[in-house]
Amino acid sequence: MPRPTTQIFCASTLYGVVTLAAALDSGCFGPADRRILLVTNNAAVPETTPALDEAEGFARLRGHFDDVLSWNEAISPLHPAGWTPRASDLPLLQRHLRRLWGLGDDRIELALESLQVTPALAIAQLLPDAPITVYADGLMSYGPTRNKIDPLIGGRVDRLLHLDLVPGLAPLLLAEFGAVAETVPTEAFTKCVEELAGAAPGPATGDDGPALLLGQYLAALDLLTVAEEEELHLRMVRGAVARGHRRLVFKPHPTAPDAWSRTLVRAAEELGAELTVEHRPVLAEVLYRELRPALVVGCFSTALLTAHTFYGLPVARVGTRTLLARLTPYQNSNRVPLTVVDTVVPPLEPEEGDDAEVGTEQLNDLVAAVGFAMQPKIRPELREAAVRHLSGPLAAPTRHHFTRRRLTVLGLPGGLPLPRHPKVRRLARRALRLRKALKR
Repeated sequence: MPRPTTQIFCASTLYGVVTLAAALDSGCFGPADRRILLVTNNAAVPETTPALDEAEGFARLRGHFDDVLSWNEAISPLHPAGWTPRASDLPLLQRHLRRLWGLGDDRIELALESLQVTPALAIAQLLPDAPITVYADGLMSYGPTRNKIDPLIGGRVDRLLHLDLVPGLAPLLLAEFGAVAETVPTEAFTKCVEELAGAAPGPATGDDGPALLLGQYLAALDLLTVAEEEELHLRMVRGAVARGHRRLVFKPHPTAPDAWSRTLVRAAEELGAELTVEHRPVLAEVLYRELRPALVVGCFSTALLTAHTFYGLPVARVGTRTLLARLTPYQNSNRVPLTVVDTVVPPLEPEEGDDAEVGTEQLNDLVAAVGFAMQPKIRPELREAAVRHLSGPLAAPTRHHFTRRRLTVLGLPGGLPLPRHPKVRRLARRALRLRKALKR
């Protein structure tokens, strides 16, 4: 008699649950005797931050799963983002989890997000026989795997489920393990967004929608200072008003300071516009359905691409060039989302120079070139595409996606020529190390 099959879906965001629900509705997962949604709350202080299963609308998606369990409760009082099991504890913890979740001798299948970090990495270690499907975290799917993953775990990944945010662009994530990229149908995703939103009506016929401004709280990621991010939001307001929009809606990041919102309200009033703040912790996609905005403005949020590709809304970006210039280290996993948005989304404000029109093939080469420059040891086979792009006609207009130093170190077109003599090269490397040490 075959063993029962239990599928465990790990999610830390409502966006992830909607993606999983859409994948289930589309038949992306086979039949199972039991389906568990394993909720992880990765907030800095989970005890004071509601988990996704407490969010507005979650109850409408609850029926896609047989059980909803909490990873935080399973490992309490440890934090999901900072705990990995010790190798010597694995057999004990594996038996404990099977007993705690009533898994018995079931065959387990896992669906995880961000496999390269905890908590997904810890869950994969504790269920070592389970095949793994990774479902993508928005635009991150188009970038390379950020760290080297143990082949015993990476080798279990058979596919990457992702939304088709940029049609024709191939994901790089986990391809080094032969993971097959598979798209979740757009229609299924938007249907699940409607399910999440409930019966919320859209704007009346003939009513022009507002400009929707998306906040990301980049200061919390140390990508900008608090003052710089506040100025970024003010640029969104000024740019939207300059385009003729007089009704604005600002959707702040849930953990962003309230003072930012008050500053934006005053700035809009001074420009003769009205700005309201959307305080509800709802997905941007729910607002697209409710407001039908005339314009969606953001920095490099995945929601810019869902607005454009899934809902046909006009979009504009602000601040991508600034972030690209200062993002460190070069391997920072936000680089490819920035690259994609900077390339395919038009700027809100006029920029110096003309942006070249990038087709699908050229965009794939650009992303491959950035991906190789980020992770040359994980994806060495991307060098050919990188050389092709950096030697081609789009090398100059897309030069801001690369640093001279990175191109030089990797011996790519656009870098500085290196001396061939081994002793001279050793001296140059020693000088670089000394320069770094003096800066500390």
